[in-house]
Amino acid sequence: METINKKLEEPEVWRDNEKMARLMREKRRYEEFIEEIERIEQYINDLDVYLELASEGEDVSSEWQEHVKTLKQDLDDLEIRVLMNEPEDPNPAILEIHAGAGGTEAQDWAEMLLRMYLRWAERRGFKTRIVDILPGEEAGIKRVTVHVDGPYAYGLLKAESGVHRLVRISPFDANNRRHTSFASVFVIPEVEEIEEIEINPADLKIETFRASGHGGQHVNVTDSAVRITHIPTGIVAQCQNERSQHQNKRMAMQILKARLYEYYRKKRAEEFQEKYESSKTDIAWGHQIRSYVLYPYQMVKDHRTGHEDPQAERVLDGEHLDEFIRAYLIYRRKEKGFHEVVQKSATDEPPEK
Repeated sequence: METINKKLEEPEVWRDNEKMARLMREKRRYEEFIEEIERIEQYINDLDVYLELASEGEDVSSEWQEHVKTLKQDLDDLEIRVLMNEPEDPNPAILEIHAGAGGTEAQDWAEMLLRMYLRWAERRGFKTRIVDILPGEEAGIKRVTVHVDGPYAYGLLKAESGVHRLVRISPFDANNRRHTSFASVFVIPEVEEIEEIEINPADLKIETFRASGHGGQHVNVTDSAVRITHIPTGIVAQCQNERSQHQNKRMAMQILKARLYEYYRKKRAEEFQEKYESSKTDIAWGHQIRSYVLYPYQMVKDHRTGHEDPQAERVLDGEHLDEFIRAYLIYRRKEKGFHEVVQKSATDEPPEK
């Protein structure tokens, strides 16, 4: 906190609006953390007072139970915050969902996942914005990109990267047969400042096109949507849901920078892993991480952590998702040694053999 305050006292910081805003957000995160600890200390002190009152014959059982419930929730939240200690964890997140093979079934499943994450974010008070979406022909969506802004949005949502599997009686099957559908979720942090990545304008292919939609009176009749391709890597980012072509281009560039950051970070980690490790990564594109079974019984199970919840409908409503995220963060903490080495390799030279 002292370091941030000193930086905020520097005159040049106040001439750089983006840097100032970033420092102010960082300061606010520290302040919220301190406030959280002070609030927990106050609840513990209150419980001591209630114990004294109870010993004197006062009936304070309802107040005691209410304080214990709130204290448990605050401690759970603090535990999650402590578990998120990677540099990108406090950042906003860019969430992508892609329907797997299977046509309408998979596209409907992708839309169910979108609803789950939007409702989860709403409950947390996060701001969400759909920046790109491709609807399915009959129902659901083929793909969607969502910007999620809130405290530690990436640190929480990174638990969701991977392939999600749904088992249910299909509402699109006249014979009421059981179907299995897949959708991929990919989460990357929004990065504001990437010093090690320089994007040469000559390496970009920028195209404009008419935004897709379901039609009707709100159909877009101008080429305001923007698609940007980074030619050397083939990475593509696009945005179509902002109000103007300029805003779409700005958001597409933000997404492209985030994807390039993640691309180069993973590439360095993979090179280091191939050279110095033989093994192990549990979270990777194409690996099934979680199953949602709605028939013949109800159960959601995370295959990485073993965490289960029999109330599948409530998970899909975004209510119980935090428990899966918490279990994943604890699981990641157990693997912390490996991840710290890989992360360090992104900035330092690998050690000699």
